[in-house]
Amino acid sequence: MFTSFTLLALAGGAFRFGTGLLLARKWNLTISLPQLFAVGLVVLAALPDLIKPLPFPFPLGLTLGFVLPDLIIARRS
Repeated sequence: MFTSFTLLALAGGAFRFGTGLLLARKWNLTISLPQLFAVGLVVLAALPDLIKPLPFPFPLGLTLGFVLPDLIIARRS
């Protein structure tokens, strides 16, 4: 079956897709993060608990699923 990492990544992607769809339909807004900030979030989620500079409550799979479109697609303003 699927691993918990894969399921969390799918859940993060589904949450991102649903939130983006709602914002686009209701207020004509799009979700977008700068790529450097997205990489920073992924690195912060991947660090072990002992060396995290601040507590980050989301697991790596969920974070990766949420910011993956920003890492793949470069959007221009």
